[in-house]
Amino acid sequence: MAVSKPSIKKPLVFHSDRGAQYASKEFRNLIKTNPLIIQSMSRKENCWDNAVAESFFKILKTEMIYHNKFKNQQEAKTAIFEYIKV
Repeated sequence: MAVSKPSIKKPLVFHSDRGAQYASKEFRNLIKTNPLIIQSMSRKENCWDNAVAESFFKILKTEMIYHNKFKNQQEAKTAIFEYIKV
C-alpha cells in the first residue's frame, strides 16, 4: 500500500524479519521504486532487532484480533487499519 501512495513526503522505514518474501529480489526491487522507503531487516539470529515489531503485533493480536470475529478478510483489514490509524 505504501508504494502505491504518491503522497509519502517523509522517509518511511519498512522493518521486517528475514522471511523469504521480504528478502526476495522482487520485493526489494519494489521497495526501491520509492526512494523515501528504506528497508530495514533483522540481522540473522538476532531476535532483538525485531523486538519492537514483535511487541506491536502481540499487542495488536491481544487487544483487537483475538476479541473479534470477522465475517471476511475485508472486514478484518478495515478493523486493523482503524486500530492502527485511530
